Amino acid sequence: MQGGMAWVATAELAAAVSEAGGLGIVGAGQAPAEWVENEIVKIKERTSKPYGVNVMLMSPHVDDIIEVIIKHRVPLITTGAGNPGKYIPRLKEVGTKVIPVVSSVALAQRLEKSGVDALIAEGMESGGHVGELTTMSLVPQIVDAVNIPVIAAGGIADGRQFVAALSLGAVGVQMGTRFMCAKECVIHPNVKTAVLKAKDRDTVVTGRPTGHPVRCLKNKLVRKFDELERKAAPAEEFEKLGVGKLRLAMVEGDVELGSVMAGQVAAMVCREETASEIIQDIIMQAEKVFANMNGRIQAGR
Repeated sequence: MQGGMAWVATAELAAAVSEAGGLGIVGAGQAPAEWVENEIVKIKERTSKPYGVNVMLMSPHVDDIIEVIIKHRVPLITTGAGNPGKYIPRLKEVGTKVIPVVSSVALAQRLEKSGVDALIAEGMESGGHVGELTTMSLVPQIVDAVNIPVIAAGGIADGRQFVAALSLGAVGVQMGTRFMCAKECVIHPNVKTAVLKAKDRDTVVTGRPTGHPVRCLKNKLVRKFDELERKAAPAEEFEKLGVGKLRLAMVEGDVELGSVMAGQVAAMVCREETASEIIQDIIMQAEKVFANMNGRIQAGR
């Protein structure tokens, strides 16, 4: 699965991922319902394969977006920042699968009871809004705690990490940062350059005092957030500083004063590729890992 990144996961990228054999997801973010509907129309023109829409439940447009999703019978939605429970009955009526992103066992169990179809267990290595647990520790705990499929996310960018996630009990993986430099991704070239130049310690988590921490690449905006944290500024100042900064980076290309949300695996993204090439690279590397593991088992016998 490709992550539903706001201002990043448009119909162009999502359609390319679905055509390549993955599951493309359009990121609704804070966009109005009209924009989301336009992206749904575009993706249906580009592929006949399954696709999905990521719905941020804190969006002021969420009710209208759900209506659009029901109207178009979108095959699947992923959700974040809330509980999709009140929408599930109507979504199920049109066959839409509901897969929330979770960062704790308690939330996973609560959402399973609400009737969701699967869960995305996302560790704090991911870009954007993060929790406190790492993928390695979070995924197996959630797998053991629920009886529905679990998809691993956070810190996954290649076939080795894909295999590791499967070994933890996940049925699949969701990747966001790896697809930021896909050729079909329409974010500003400045952002792609920043991701390609990123080193292993170039991401940082900001905004912890607000209760909604975010991981992004270090830049001038991050330093401003650091200053607010040192001053113990009220949450309102953090929120004011963050308004519009994701769009400023992803669309307008300001990688210093904009929020360049990216995961810790940004350092592993070394070139611009098509979505198909990314998926094939991961599959081939995973196959090599399995072959090596099998060889070691046979040698041990």
